[in-house]
Amino acid sequence: MALDIVTIPCLKDNYAYLVKGAGGCCLIDAPEAGPILATLKSRGWRLDTLLITHHHHDHVGGVEALRAAYGCTVMGPQAEADKLPPLDRALQERDTIGEGEMLAEVIEVPGHTLGHVAFHFPAGPAVFTADSLMALGCGRVFEGTPEMMWESLSKLTALPPETVVYSGHDYTLANAKFARTIEPGNAELIARIDRTVSMRVRKLPTAQAPLSEELATNPFLRAGQPHIKQALGMADAPDAEVFAEIRARKDRF
Repeated sequence: MALDIVTIPCLKDNYAYLVKGAGGCCLIDAPEAGPILATLKSRGWRLDTLLITHHHHDHVGGVEALRAAYGCTVMGPQAEADKLPPLDRALQERDTIGEGEMLAEVIEVPGHTLGHVAFHFPAGPAVFTADSLMALGCGRVFEGTPEMMWESLSKLTALPPETVVYSGHDYTLANAKFARTIEPGNAELIARIDRTVSMRVRKLPTAQAPLSEELATNPFLRAGQPHIKQALGMADAPDAEVFAEIRARKDRF
């Protein structure tokens, strides 16, 4: 049985994700309860496990209502346990959850917050990155450092290229506008922007893409490309320093 992954729009531009397989049903992040409860009811699914990526309210606002409705096991990063709803299990790097096709691996990706984690389902193949790696972008560096975020993104880019990245917000069009300022001649980026615009017209989610596509179009993953370094006047700079400059430019964009 292949994993069934359902994208649930929440709040203004958040996403929650249901993952269903032979081993049960889990949810990644709970921005608000209503849309998630409605989706579970419409599909006749029971929520077994709720996985939290980080402590920001727009990722945990629905946790307690879902716990009350289903008695689901709530898991999240140990490093943020004091900022999260009560956890049934605190998670660290290389911990695993579930088994078989529902096996998920925990990847610590600090930067946006100090305890942020991502969840990798090899059977998907899928990785749920919330506010670390995002479609054509990455999260703001609120609690960590640019160097920390670059190291986190480098962990994610080491996953198999066919892995589908599911991020926590649909900022794709805004990220696309910025990406063109860094690499205006990238034909793959231009084609992706055209696809994104078409998808948004049809009211389809656009914050999910194969890692291979992110590697080819996401400026935050391309800080090591010589032509980008040259264009930024940073030909001899370390990759992490170039990433920091790109992040700073996006913050001002």
